[in-house]
Amino acid sequence: MVATTRPAGPSRDAASGALARPILAVSPVFHRQACRVLGLGALLGLLLLGAQMPLGAAAEEDGERRSYILATATPGGTFYPVGVALATLVKLKSERGISLSAISSAGSGENIKLLMDNEAQFAILIGLFGEWASKGKERYAALGPQDNLRAVTALWKNVDHFILRSDLAATGTVEDLAGLGDRRFSIGRRNSGTEASGREILRALGLDPEALGLVHLGYGPSADALQNGTIVGINAPGGVPIASVTRVLATLGTKVRLLEFTDEQLARVKTRSDLWSRYVIPANTYPGQSEPVETIALPNFLAVRGDVDEEVVYVITKMIFENLPFLNGIHKATRAITLDKATADLPVPLHPGAARYFREAGLSLPETPLAD
Repeated sequence: MVATTRPAGPSRDAASGALARPILAVSPVFHRQACRVLGLGALLGLLLLGAQMPLGAAAEEDGERRSYILATATPGGTFYPVGVALATLVKLKSERGISLSAISSAGSGENIKLLMDNEAQFAILIGLFGEWASKGKERYAALGPQDNLRAVTALWKNVDHFILRSDLAATGTVEDLAGLGDRRFSIGRRNSGTEASGREILRALGLDPEALGLVHLGYGPSADALQNGTIVGINAPGGVPIASVTRVLATLGTKVRLLEFTDEQLARVKTRSDLWSRYVIPANTYPGQSEPVETIALPNFLAVRGDVDEEVVYVITKMIFENLPFLNGIHKATRAITLDKATADLPVPLHPGAARYFREAGLSLPETPLAD
């Protein structure tokens, strides 16, 4: 993992109710990558400055907003380390005083709320949540379509990793989840994209989530519980490779199995959302994984409020695509971020600032929904 935060989610100052700035602990890998972008002296100055800046009401300069918040997810997955990398990249490379501060959260479900309440202006989201919110479906049906939700770019695939104790994995596919009964299985932290997508898959397979012994743990605690034998399996979707999945497979080896999806099972899942697609995890991605694993995935995307200034979104989009090697050095999942796939499978309209950059970069956008 690249960095950690304390506390685990966006906390609030007791007096003001404002979001508190996360405390970053920068790993040696992250430190080296950041130093290559700007240099050690500037990096140290940046971190010292960041530790002193309040986060609640975003900083403003000459009446213009210059400081923005990026909501990610819990440490142990992919959203958080990549979110920290994105925020650091913006701070290091911005020449216009734009600042982006990454905060940990419960994931996509909470991120949508943070965007709606303007407590975050950017967020990493699973496409499923973007689809639900923009169309006013599922958990957002009572609120109606969220018309202020926009996309900056497609990111990497959110790859489904269902891990089950080997003695319970008779077929080696997600069909084995039907035999869980009341055994404890971690579906993901409450209100997270992990939990929501996992429940959708269970329903598509004809299982009632409420009849199963589901527990709600984040990535790290799920891995700990499986290793300790207090649960029999975990749902851990994310960008390949996932740190907690690597740890589980390295520790437990053949005692657990990474479940696969057949074509028929994928077809059933796609009845819940057509955003799901086939994904093959290459052999040797994880310890002891000598064969490819046929699973499925949802798109992830970088979301932004529609009322964020066009120039700001343009600058951030430009910085991302002109500094992909920096992000690639932080997490392998970011290698999937490419200009030719930047507008693929977006569940919400592109922000005008992002669209402007993509047109300048030579992309044709006739099939991509655009914000007015």
